[in-house]
Amino acid sequence: MPETSSGAGRYAPSPSGDLHFGNLRTALLAWLFARGTGRAFHLRVEDIDTQRSSAESAQRQIEDLLTLGLDFDGCVVHQSDRFPAYEQALTELPVYECYCSRREIREAAAAPHVTPGTYPGTCRDLTGAERARRREELAEEDRVPALRLRAGVTEWTVQDYFHGPYTGTVDDFVLRRGGRADQGRDWAYNLAVVVDDGHQGVDQVVRGDDLLSSAPRQAYLAHLLGLPEPGYVHVPLVLNDRGQRLAKRDGAVTLREMLADAPLAEIVGRLAASLGITGVRTAGELLEHFNPAELPREPFVWGSV
Repeated sequence: MPETSSGAGRYAPSPSGDLHFGNLRTALLAWLFARGTGRAFHLRVEDIDTQRSSAESAQRQIEDLLTLGLDFDGCVVHQSDRFPAYEQALTELPVYECYCSRREIREAAAAPHVTPGTYPGTCRDLTGAERARRREELAEEDRVPALRLRAGVTEWTVQDYFHGPYTGTVDDFVLRRGGRADQGRDWAYNLAVVVDDGHQGVDQVVRGDDLLSSAPRQAYLAHLLGLPEPGYVHVPLVLNDRGQRLAKRDGAVTLREMLADAPLAEIVGRLAASLGITGVRTAGELLEHFNPAELPREPFVWGSV
């Protein structure tokens, strides 16, 4: 088991639908890692995407996690209530306006000298006159620019429980999205998650390993904001029988759907079996047997237990 800490772990779902088996497995792992190391465990609703999020979905997710046997410390934090904190963070960071459309970014990023998946810096060093011209062009379309971090490094190294030291690319990533002037702008995930982890005292981030590549950007941002960089635990995903990430469209995979056909104890048993543990029927029993060093390192295939 990792070293005992007085910090906190967390689970932070986006309220865009019911949690499925893969989501529940990651939530369970986050709870097990936190409780197993004496940490507090927080729940955060990541509802900054106003077009996809709903209060009803958030409530259903909270109910499902409690049904599963996961308990939380303190109040549930909603990112939609945290906008002033993100505004304050922006004043502490080197930023610049970005006027690029998605098409412009796509075309510039295709250049042979640009690292795939990174912003090529098109707007980074524009002159004042060029910025004024681009700002006017957007205003004519009733649009506002995005805000990007002016990164001072090109890579950053994080420590992951399973992957060890991991060095990844850091570019001038978006902190606040652009868009239509009459609709406001959405905060970017990378900024919100770092500010909120700092606010909640999170020093252990457990999540799917598809997010490993984003950890260096977030750790670097924490560094710039004077926040402690958390330790990371990126766990294998749950895949369907086609080798794709499990999704609700794979059918009968949400907790409510599974409960229609099986008792809760059996579902907890399935989750435990996906972690290589058998003979348990509750989250509390699973915690007693949990040893992260013995967790399977390969993706779990839905339907294999």
